[in-house]
Amino acid sequence: MADNSTQLKSDAIFEQMKLHLTTDAGKALIKKIGLVYQINIAPKKIGFNEKVYVVDLKKGETKEGPYEGGKPDATFSFKDDDFVKIATGKMNPQIAFMRGAMKIKGSISAAQKFTPDIFPKPSKM
Repeated sequence: MADNSTQLKSDAIFEQMKLHLTTDAGKALIKKIGLVYQINIAPKKIGFNEKVYVVDLKKGETKEGPYEGGKPDATFSFKDDDFVKIATGKMNPQIAFMRGAMKIKGSISAAQKFTPDIFPKPSKM
């Protein structure tokens, strides 16, 4: 588990996501997707010192820590920098997966619904 004092660039995206899910656009996502994602973010190397987040698009919430309601529909692992690139639309998720910049566990059909459109457009990052 991660040392939670580690500041990741991804933290800001998850903070924005919390707010995004309270908007009309966010509520539409919840209706459309209705899945739970666990996202493991590593500062430097996937699998090491990961910080865990859950993006729950059933309940419409984002929180730090592993998913507690059974199994998430899909779990992703990223390096911090790569996650930021994907969430901001600077890296294609399929290409990231093929390059090994993103690892997926769980349902592939659920994973395919996890696109950069889920994330709020960055205002100032």
